[in-house]
Amino acid sequence: MSPLLILVIAFVILTIIGVPLFASVGLTTLLALYLIDIPYTLMAQTGYSSLTPFPLLTIPLFVLAGRLMEVGGMANRMINIATNLVGAYRGSMGLVSVFASMLFAALSGSGPATTAAIGSVTVPEMKRQGYDVPFAGAIVASAGALGSLIPPSNLLIIYGLVSDTSIPRLFLAGVIPGIIVTLLLMVVTYIISRRRGYGGEGAPFSWGPFLRAAWDGKWSIGAPILILGGIYGGAFTPTEAAGVAVFYSLFVGLFIYRELTLKKVIAALRFTALLTGILILISPTLAFGQLTAFYDVPTAVQQGITSITQNPMLVLLLIGIFYIFIGTFMESLAQIVLFTAVFLPLVSSLGVDPVMFGIFTVITCEIGFLTPPLGANLTVAARISGVSIERISVAVLPFILAYVVGMLLLIVFPELTVALPNWLYGAAK
Repeated sequence: MSPLLILVIAFVILTIIGVPLFASVGLTTLLALYLIDIPYTLMAQTGYSSLTPFPLLTIPLFVLAGRLMEVGGMANRMINIATNLVGAYRGSMGLVSVFASMLFAALSGSGPATTAAIGSVTVPEMKRQGYDVPFAGAIVASAGALGSLIPPSNLLIIYGLVSDTSIPRLFLAGVIPGIIVTLLLMVVTYIISRRRGYGGEGAPFSWGPFLRAAWDGKWSIGAPILILGGIYGGAFTPTEAAGVAVFYSLFVGLFIYRELTLKKVIAALRFTALLTGILILISPTLAFGQLTAFYDVPTAVQQGITSITQNPMLVLLLIGIFYIFIGTFMESLAQIVLFTAVFLPLVSSLGVDPVMFGIFTVITCEIGFLTPPLGANLTVAARISGVSIERISVAVLPFILAYVVGMLLLIVFPELTVALPNWLYGAAK
């Protein structure tokens, strides 16, 4: 039996019996080191080097900033702006959930965090308006996944570090696809809500209430302008922008809206520690990814796929199907670290821009947020709405279709991702 097959069997067995993913990957990596007689110090060296890159600090800082903005009143004001902008139409609160998630995604950088922030406010209101509860949960779960696509995005930061791709270019590349997916989600929400007769309560759109809501929420609107404007204006790096975001959220929550208390700050720090604890996956998965070079896995994958087709669109479609399948039981962070090293050389050899492949990868990860048994967003939405993950999993299927359509659009029109980065920075060399 070949060593590679032994490793695959070991990893699958460890995963099936419920061993935590970081331990499964770590034990499999140790077994690989033993089989090819490489010193175990590689694990320690990789573990240290994987956690030292300065941009990695961006993730906990953006998570903390997003949480402080949520509990400090900025999320509620964003929802109020979205509510007054949408007005009273069929499915209006569902549309508000999607639109507000897009706005908050520009603050949090995390799919589950966006789902929690927006869903905790809009799901109870959708219940009151007679929405089917699993459908309400499905809306916030799918819209919350935008937090991983619209900049700043934690997953794009990880991809940028693993692939050595410019993080500002990746952030800018996520804007147009993020808007497209938002519109697709709103279309699905509106069609289903209209057929079922949901919503439509409240006053229709008028400029007066919207402008008042926008003025009240001007500090909330100012956050993404400050963060992204500072990055692309050259005032600070993405990591420095994350630090600015934390300071901004503390200042606004404590001194402007005055809804932030010491107890809420401590709770936000605890939430950040729990959510960013997943970074423990980086060390073993990065070591495992390095070992793929010893087994010549990227070359084998490249030869295997190109023997089937060398059409870039078909290759991306095959990779997308694989990513969606693997995302049902693997954390998105581990998925990016493990498989970017395998697939990026292949798609690059076919002329696919690494920036485009990063956005493509994150969209497939977003689908993973919505597919059981792992489905991080489904878990958060189920907790908020008080129904089982199984029921939300069925209700979320039309929204998964919207993400699949978005993925296909990127495959057919890759310029949707690279147009803005190339316009601002020039074409990549």
